[in-house]
Order: sequence, then structure tokens, then C-alpha cells
Amino acid sequence: MISPSTVPRGPTPSPSTSCSEEAAMRRAAAILSSVLFGAGLLAAGLHAASAPAVRWTEEERAIIRSLALDALPPLPTDPSNRVADDPRAAELGRALFFDVRLSANGQVACATCHLPERQFQDDVPLARGVGTTTRRTMPIAGMAHSPFLFWDGRADSLWSQALGPLESPVEHGGNRTQYAHVIAEHYRERYEAVFGPLPETVKFPPQAGPVADPDATRAWEAMPEADREAVNRVFANIGKAIAAFERTITPAPTRFDAYASTLGAGILNEDEVAGLRLFIGKGECVNCHNGPLLTDNHFHNTGVPAASGLPKDLGRAAGAKLVREDPFNCLGPYSDAGEGDCSELRFMAADGHELLRAYKTPSLRGAAGRPPYMHAGQIPTLADVVAHYSAAPAAPAGHSELRPLNLSETERRQLIAFLATLNPDPDDKGRNGF
Repeated sequence: MISPSTVPRGPTPSPSTSCSEEAAMRRAAAILSSVLFGAGLLAAGLHAASAPAVRWTEEERAIIRSLALDALPPLPTDPSNRVADDPRAAELGRALFFDVRLSANGQVACATCHLPERQFQDDVPLARGVGTTTRRTMPIAGMAHSPFLFWDGRADSLWSQALGPLESPVEHGGNRTQYAHVIAEHYRERYEAVFGPLPETVKFPPQAGPVADPDATRAWEAMPEADREAVNRVFANIGKAIAAFERTITPAPTRFDAYASTLGAGILNEDEVAGLRLFIGKGECVNCHNGPLLTDNHFHNTGVPAASGLPKDLGRAAGAKLVREDPFNCLGPYSDAGEGDCSELRFMAADGHELLRAYKTPSLRGAAGRPPYMHAGQIPTLADVVAHYSAAPAAPAGHSELRPLNLSETERRQLIAFLATLNPDPDDKGRNGF
């Protein structure tokens, strides 16, 4: 295992609508949880006022400060997306993000799963669009800092990530010509201001694309190659606009960030400080959950149990193959990258036993407020997560990187208390205007 002294000091450079009875009950539970959590924060704050200053070593101070949000570097450039930081593209992308017309049933948008008021996720074990997926929705804030997206890393940019759900038969469920027609009918002026003239979409079939629907696939294959190429370009640009918007979504500051900046008394209580000490020490959490986003952006097998009733999931072992084959990756024909770019894709680990059932390290920012956990929501509570890491059971496939920590009940409680300090203030809309 990596010792805390070798931890990097910064980060390494997707359901149906919620109108059902079940969703309403879930929302009510979430509201109650927020109220209780807020009461807990108040109690913690009262306790913290009398907590003494804590002695940290210089090494510990450096690690703690490396986790603070103010240590987050500027957004990395995305050479594959020339409009990544164009405000006009971000404005278009924001509109597309909330548009249910980009779906088969006219009821699903990106925001169906990525709810702004819920840290851009949805509180359900498996994401639900026109159907139900096999994975938990990941939050979006700060993801522009990650070289690979999804739990298995099958996309290497925000824009290529945005395209997958649009064609998934259980997420948006639509197809490429359908989306090209939506752009032509509702967004032509804004699209052309960013990307230039649209092709003549009137000649495209209303429903065509390389998707699961056999009728749409046949219509796609019957199209001239030049028309398919033109539609692909519009499709890629939809992703690039959504990515430009998603790059503006950043994490909100937390009580932990206030503490990390000063290391002073009166911010965290004794249990929270003890939990922080465990996080960077005995608990070894910081080995993977490091940098200001509390993730190393790598893939690890941590012995997470398989989700009952779901198909076999190979994790990164499958994702590495998929990202290399993706025509919308950094090296593909729709990328704006130059010859010397795309080093993450060029030099990624593409095979190896260690990739089997390895999943991307999620950010812990706000994690205490968004159960359930893991890639398929198979662990219901934060207490269960901590218990899993303490026991370090054998992996259902591949080899787990964990070793038993044998945390006491008190230590587990303290670690959970610290993780709650990574939650944003429920009344703080963050830096994104939501």
C-alpha cells in the first residue's frame, strides 16, 4: 500500500422522471435526511466550539491542505474539444442538458439522472431513463479534471461521455438523426453561432442511427456515407456543447475546506478531527481518495460485492477496450486534438488482471449525503461502506487491493463523522448558480 507521504498533492491530470409515487417517497426521505443532517451539523458545530486545537505534523498538514478545494488547479484544457471553454457553447450545452426532447419518449433529459439539487445525481441504486441501467449515477462536479469517465472509464472526455447515454436503449433511448432534427428545429441559430452551418437535415430519416432499435439501424445503414458523416459531426458537437456546460459545474466548499485552510479550533469537533486523522493515517483512505476532489481518478478492485440480478460486470477490464474502440475518443475523427495530444489514451493500461472488476475511485465530496454506494448502489449506507473497507473481504472476481483495517466501532463512527464534513451546506448553491 502507498504510505500517506507518497500521496499526490493534487488530482491526476448518467432513469425516468421523478413523478412516480416511489420517487415522491424517495424525495420525502431525502428531505427528512437533509433536516436530520442539518441538525447533526448544528450539534457538531456546538461541540466544535469547545474542541481544542489539534497538533499535526508538518507532513500531516501538507496532506490535509492538499485535500482542500482551494488546492484545486485550473481546469485542464481539452484539446479534443475546441469549444470547451466557449461561453456560447456552454449556454447551448446547458439548454441541451435540460431538454427532454433528446430522448425516445420525450421525458428524459441529462438532468433526469443528474439533478442539480442532488449534487447532479439521483439517489437511486441504478440510474433510470426510458429503462433501468446497471450502474449508479455518478456526480458531475469537477469531472472535467478526470481523464476517464464512467465507473469503467469507457469515455475519455466529457463530450464523448455525454454521447453514450443519448443512444443507450435504457437511458435516453434516441438516435443520431432524431437529435440532428431537434438541433435543426429548436437550436439552429445557437448551434451555428458555435459550430458553423448545419447540414441539410431535411434529407435525413427521422429515426436513424447505429443503435439497438433494428429499424433505426436499417435506416442508418441505408443512408449515404457522406450523410452519416454529417450526422456524426452534429452528434459529436452536441456532446461538445454539453461538455462545455459541464465544465462549469464545480464542487461547493465545505466545513472541511474551512478547516484545511486554517487547521484552527472551532471548525471541526473532536470526532471529526479523529476521523480525519484516520482518513489520512490508519484508515488508508487517502491512498485512493486524494487531491482536492478526493479521488485519484484511477481504477481499483476493492472487493465490492456483485449486485444481485445484474449481468456480469468486468469493470475497467471492459471499459479500457471500449474507450479504445470509441470513434468519439480523443484520437478519433471527430476530435479536435492535435498529433501530440491524447497522451492519457495513448499510454493507458489496456489489459492486465488488475483491471478485472476495477472501478473508478469516486469523489468523496458530498458522498455522505448521497447513498446508496458503489458502482451499482449495492451498499446501502456509509456505515456499511466503512465496515466493508475495515473487513476487506475477498473480491468476487479478480484480486482486491484491500487489506483488513480492523477498525473499532469508535473509529468507524469517527471516520463517518469526518466524511460528513465533506458535504456542502444544503443552503449553499455552490459556484454554479443552481
